[in-house]
Amino acid sequence: MADEIKYEYKTVRTVRGTDGLVISKIQKDGWELVGQVPGTLRSTLDFRRPKKPQPWLLIGAGAAVLVVLTIVIGVASALSDGGEKKAESDKSTAAANEKPSAMPTPTAAESAVAEVITPEKNPEFAALLTADTCDATNLDFATRHEGRTVAFNGSIRHMARYSTGYHFLLGPGDEGPQTTVGPSFKYADVTISDLKLTGEKIPATVAAGDKFRFVAEVGEFNAVQCLFYLDPVSTETR
Repeated sequence: MADEIKYEYKTVRTVRGTDGLVISKIQKDGWELVGQVPGTLRSTLDFRRPKKPQPWLLIGAGAAVLVVLTIVIGVASALSDGGEKKAESDKSTAAANEKPSAMPTPTAAESAVAEVITPEKNPEFAALLTADTCDATNLDFATRHEGRTVAFNGSIRHMARYSTGYHFLLGPGDEGPQTTVGPSFKYADVTISDLKLTGEKIPATVAAGDKFRFVAEVGEFNAVQCLFYLDPVSTETR
């Protein structure tokens, strides 16, 4: 039916206890909550919103203009004399023989770098690194940038050994255990090799207070524990 409303859908996973904050934030962007499935640790929220109608009239008008231009060009070509055709042919041959200029194509590494969020290039991330550990800015950033890659200079605030790996608590800056500002970034249950250590001098192990350039993927923010989860991509000594 012509009047049938078409919707776009998305699903968001949240930590239990933060559902209300996430729902309120996403509804401000025009999304409607249509399903909520609570879990032991996480809830699944389903949203939808009407799709914007396609500008069919503009598309049809553009097609009509193309048809008219095609006819005009065809008539002009038919009226051209043989001399003009030959001149155009010579120009085409000369152009074909010219070597096209090489356009620089970004490498995969350059493309990846362009996608990384850093405090130097992103004021929002820079503000996050100076916000309170439990500030709502953490949840807002995690919700909108989950899965994106961030990079920042920081240090290890605390690390604890578990049977399958370590829990690392990271902070921005160089203060290590004395860090008092910024999110409490956490690597959960990772090994030393998972850190993917790089740099001129790669240590055999790491400890609280060590300073690195952390590159990591944004995970979720646990508003109850005020923990901002990240997944390590690389860890460069500095």
